Amino acid sequence: MPGLPRHSCARDLRCWLSIIEENQQLARITAEVDPIEELSAVTFMASRKPSSPAFLFENVAGDRMGSRVLTNMLGASKERYALAVGLDPAKSVRELVTETRKISARRLPPVMVPASAAPVREITLVGDEIDLGAFPAPKFWPGDGGRFIGTGNVTFISHPETGVVNAGVYRQMLHGPRAVGLNMVPGRHAERNVDAWWKRGKPCPVVTAYGVDPALFIAATQAYAHEESELDVAGGLAGCPVQVTAADLSDLPLPANAEIVVEGFIHEGDIAEEGPLGEFHGYYSGKRDLRPVIRVERVHYRPRPILTGALMATWPSCEIGEYHAVMRSARVWDNLQAMGVPGIAGVYVYPASASAAGVMVVSMKQMFPGHVAQVLALAAQCPAAAYVVRWIVAVDDDIDPTDFSEVMWAMSVHSNPIEDIDILRHTYSYRTDPSLAPDKRPYGSKALIDACLPLRHQSPRPRRARLSRTIYDRVAARWCEFNLPGQPPVMTHFHEDD
Repeated sequence: MPGLPRHSCARDLRCWLSIIEENQQLARITAEVDPIEELSAVTFMASRKPSSPAFLFENVAGDRMGSRVLTNMLGASKERYALAVGLDPAKSVRELVTETRKISARRLPPVMVPASAAPVREITLVGDEIDLGAFPAPKFWPGDGGRFIGTGNVTFISHPETGVVNAGVYRQMLHGPRAVGLNMVPGRHAERNVDAWWKRGKPCPVVTAYGVDPALFIAATQAYAHEESELDVAGGLAGCPVQVTAADLSDLPLPANAEIVVEGFIHEGDIAEEGPLGEFHGYYSGKRDLRPVIRVERVHYRPRPILTGALMATWPSCEIGEYHAVMRSARVWDNLQAMGVPGIAGVYVYPASASAAGVMVVSMKQMFPGHVAQVLALAAQCPAAAYVVRWIVAVDDDIDPTDFSEVMWAMSVHSNPIEDIDILRHTYSYRTDPSLAPDKRPYGSKALIDACLPLRHQSPRPRRARLSRTIYDRVAARWCEFNLPGQPPVMTHFHEDD
């Protein structure tokens, strides 16, 4: 289909940029822009509507490396997400969730290519040649603790015993020419891998890539089992293996087609003050705090490299936008299926709810007493949703979970608050949660809302007012004859179904 990504094993950010440009999804900004607050202000102000384009800043003040900066890479655009993983950008969000379940089940391990075939190896800096400050690392918000070279980056840290490589997106603040702070989420794979190296009395080797194929970035933002590598997931999403090449200083892989890659080590006890950063929830991430430091010993990069800067802000200006909502929704649905929960018709975690961290809707066909309670409890605490998601709503299968108007209708006419809201306490929230007192973090709570037509009522169930299938089909066929705009709405339930 025209406009879809051309899957090849030489996928990189530049190839994807050419694809989204063909689809009118890229804005090139050639005027000079200051990376200190101005670049992020342009991004924020120009992305206050969903489906705003990605922004490629081609003239960044103070840059000494011939660099460019890409922001709003995926943002609140289902089309750019689809173009990153080979799906049809014309599909609805609900259809993309279904298709994502298929491609996210694939696993394709990376393939090794020689250094001579790795574009990122074209230029290498070592030792005192390295000055990370020469790259145009942005300062995003006035209250940020410094310049952040890593927001849209992917960091690779392996486990010393299993050798499984974790790829995660962890913010990185510049501390000096060869020093970068690393802010890891407590309890996640990266922190556990670092601790495992230190317990062996060794520094932890680390590789970070800036400017990667968006499929790799998408995979790295999700949480998977310890025995799985996000590199394999990224290959499945892309439809072809990620190309990697050997590192100089460790057994870690270097993404061969990345724009910039650094190699270094994290030494036990080597810490520095890091943060804060304006975050996805619209607040700064707390106070400055001590975080581990990466001591950089190698920098590899392509000529005119592209640094990916992920603005953290309120939706729709946040990089954690539509793609994250689609991915998380698909994974919650997969989790429920793996647990043997029947009757699930759809799942959606709303990107406007703090970048798919707040409100989740599950559409279901009620099949037995207690079915709704089961779905709500398991959806709330399944691996893909246990972190943060605090409002979980169950609706009947005739409700499109991606249509908030339909969800609001179901909540308004089906829910009796005194009977249909339950609370889960001491659940997993984030350590800067502004709704919690500092001494309570990160223990939050979740509300489970039953917005289904009650199965337990013995009185006659009310009957929905619906179109007949015959009339719907007739009007849909005559849509153009009636001179009506767009396409007829998709309807799945009709008068005959009641």
